[in-house]
Amino acid sequence: MAIAPIFAVCAADTSVRAALWWELAPLSVGGPHLKLYPFGEAPESVTKPYAVWQLVTGSPENYLSGRPDMDGYTLQVDVYAKTGAIAREVATAISHAIEFSAYVTRWGGETRDVETKLYRSSFDIDWLVPR
Repeated sequence: MAIAPIFAVCAADTSVRAALWWELAPLSVGGPHLKLYPFGEAPESVTKPYAVWQLVTGSPENYLSGRPDMDGYTLQVDVYAKTGAIAREVATAISHAIEFSAYVTRWGGETRDVETKLYRSSFDIDWLVPR
């Protein structure tokens, strides 16, 4: 199963890199990297803002005459930040970066976590990925 190339697309975008590049990444991570994490989980010590993504659903593009040549995925992206304005700004940068490769299909909720006091902006992406 191929997965949607959200990390590669976001890492290639200057606005996303400006918002989410982490110069002081822990040595265990292997150096500088983008603060965009799969499975909806980020390291506890990550600086803000950061974003997480997770696979919500997916299916192969099935045909009667042969094997699927493409898979469709729906991803949920959640951006966490110290202010609502920053959460929206980063969500906008990510959505603009992926719009040449995929479709934003839902603007999700905006909330503030009671414990961490972080603001969250959420949206969904539908992505068709050639096999």
